[in-house]
Amino acid sequence: MSEATETMQIPSTDGHRVAEIERNTLETQILVRLDLDGTGRSRLETGVPFLEHMLDQIARHGLIDLEVQATGDLQIDAHHTVEDIGITLGQALTAALGDKAGIRRYGHAYVPLDEALSRVVIDLSGRPMLTYQVAFTRAWIGGFDVDLLREFFQGLVNHAAMTLHLDTLRGLNAHHQAETLFKAFGRALRMAVEPDPRMAGITPSTKGSL
Repeated sequence: MSEATETMQIPSTDGHRVAEIERNTLETQILVRLDLDGTGRSRLETGVPFLEHMLDQIARHGLIDLEVQATGDLQIDAHHTVEDIGITLGQALTAALGDKAGIRRYGHAYVPLDEALSRVVIDLSGRPMLTYQVAFTRAWIGGFDVDLLREFFQGLVNHAAMTLHLDTLRGLNAHHQAETLFKAFGRALRMAVEPDPRMAGITPSTKGSL
C-alpha cells in the first residue's frame, strides 16, 4: 500500500471546528477525527493501550472530541504506530483550525499528579519547533517505551506547525510524569485554540497570517 494522505474537513452546522484525516502507509493505517469544540469524549483503538490512556487525557482536558483508529506493524514494535498517530493528529489540528483567525494562539498549563509536575507551553505559530526537556525516571511504563513519546510529539509538532515546549519539572513515578505531560498539553491546547471574543475574525499575528 503506497502512502496516501487524505484531508477532509467535515461540514458542521453548529459552528464546531472539525476535521478528519486518513493516512495510509506500508507501516500504518491511521484515521483521526476531531472536534475542537467538543466535550472531551474519545474513541481510541490503536493497539497501544498506554498511548490510548494518554490520548484520552488530551481529549478530556482539552475538551476535544477525539477518535483515533490505528492499525500498525506492532509485531515489530510500537514506533511507527505512535509516531504516525502524532503526525495524523497534527494534520487534523491544522485542518480543523483553518486560517486560525480569532483564536488565542498561545496556551500554557502546569499540571501536578501527586509528586510529579509538568509544564506545557504552546504557540500555534505556523512554525514547527519542539523543545523537549523531559527526563523520565525509567525507560518503560509497563510495556511502553517512553522514548516513543518524543516521537509522538515531534510528529504532531511538525504537522500542526506549532511551537511546543514540554518540561517535566519533577517526579518519581514515570507514569505520573507522562500523565501530567499529556494533561498539561490538553489544557494548553484548549487555551490556544479557544476563540478570543476580542480578536473575532482577526489573525493573532502582526504578519497577518499564521
